Amino acid sequence: MSDNAKHPASVAVGAGIPPTAAMRRQLDRAIEAYLPLHRLTPPVPLETLKQHAAHILDQAGLSSEFLPYAAVMLNNAAWRPTVQTIAYSKRLLLLPQCLKSARHCPAECDSFGLLCKHCGRCVIDPLTRRAEKLGYTILIAEGSPVVMALIQSGQVEAVIGVSCLPVLEKVFPYMEAGAVPGAAIPLLYDGCKDTAFDIDALTAILETYTPAEQSVGFDQLKRRVREWFSPAALREFFNDADDPTVAVALAWLSCGGKHYRPLLTATMAAACAHRDDEPLPRTIRQAAVAVECFHKASLIHDDIEDNDTQRYGRQTLHMQYGIPVALNVGDLLIGEGYRLLVELEVGPEQKNALLQIAAHGHRALCLGQGQELDCLRHQKTPTAGDIVNIFAGKTAPAFAVALKIGAVLGNAKTTLFETLDRFSYALGVAYQIRDDLLDWQTAQQKNELSIVSALGGEPAARQLLAEYRSQAVGCLDTVQSSRVKTLLRRVITKIFDDIEPMRCCDEHLQESD
Repeated sequence: MSDNAKHPASVAVGAGIPPTAAMRRQLDRAIEAYLPLHRLTPPVPLETLKQHAAHILDQAGLSSEFLPYAAVMLNNAAWRPTVQTIAYSKRLLLLPQCLKSARHCPAECDSFGLLCKHCGRCVIDPLTRRAEKLGYTILIAEGSPVVMALIQSGQVEAVIGVSCLPVLEKVFPYMEAGAVPGAAIPLLYDGCKDTAFDIDALTAILETYTPAEQSVGFDQLKRRVREWFSPAALREFFNDADDPTVAVALAWLSCGGKHYRPLLTATMAAACAHRDDEPLPRTIRQAAVAVECFHKASLIHDDIEDNDTQRYGRQTLHMQYGIPVALNVGDLLIGEGYRLLVELEVGPEQKNALLQIAAHGHRALCLGQGQELDCLRHQKTPTAGDIVNIFAGKTAPAFAVALKIGAVLGNAKTTLFETLDRFSYALGVAYQIRDDLLDWQTAQQKNELSIVSALGGEPAARQLLAEYRSQAVGCLDTVQSSRVKTLLRRVITKIFDDIEPMRCCDEHLQESD
């Protein structure tokens, strides 16, 4: 492979980088031979990549000092089939400013990065000209909040970036957490000016495009699902919308909430079925509404049982209409959820599976809530383990129902359903711990069932949250579909909403500079 700039022989290749193009190509061949025998479905955690990279280096007879570089190259190879199916117009090319000519660059910088003048004095000029013709979005910056904004908006679905190896290592966890397909080309030389990289490696990725099925657009679908719960859209599934009880139920369905569960149903169905229809079929929309009916019914009952007065920044339903009306509306929503599933235009086997999933999940949620009520009724002092069991019973079944209904509609393989149960368990516990921490911080909840109290403080609760979140990530190791794995990995990040990739990346890059 050729390097993009000429350096005298005395200039050392950066630490951890194979010193010659021949050695780097040797590693590439070793990775190409390794992947078919050890399928790695991205996104792959960094530690897992390093474990595989260590085996590859050993088999290739290369030094373990190249482990970080080998892990980056292995991740590129794992993502390559996905990246090459993403249209050029949906890709971002991210280049570092240190590629510019340190002495002769006439370019200026703004808040987004370097504004290339196309003077031809460095490699940035021909690269950006070529990328622009292909349709790429281009940023010449050492990290910028605009990158994540582009990804979240749906304008960018893959990132191809060049950077120094230490920065790539630091940035990787944020890319992996966001399940962003991409490729990283490490800079070969130390220093922050007039640097070099394997331009052939970048060009091969830059110009390769094989039209195929695209990944599920999580953020776009999130906006679409929200539209399904407008009062007008809901009337499609409720013929008697003017009935007073139904009217209250529809108003409750359409107000507040993040609609995570119907979103999980819709995205799972789309991911498993390899479809990105615009719009999604009525069958998926109807199932998603059914899932939200179950969820909103449980909230009505929870608020009554917990004597809560506020939900979504307004009065709870029983405070607005009284307990009898609220109970009746909750019961109606449960019935409507089952009705919507029964009326789905699917085969008898699928319908039977959907009803079983809903019924078993409904029963599990009631038993979980019953554990909490029994504990409070008898004024028991629960252990942290007891509280975790209650958390799992109250929340995990709802996630499992949403995901598994989507999987049934997407004709998923049976092996996926066990994974979804384990994933939902870990996710549900983590979700409840997070909520408990938020309540604790805002002084909204200081009761006997607080995991923070049971563990003796916030640090221990945060550690337990991290453990269950990691457990949820670990459940994805066996998922063989990159689309499904990407979806579930993004679910973790989106629900916990504690990742700020570009701000963190900026901090790391400033440290490196």
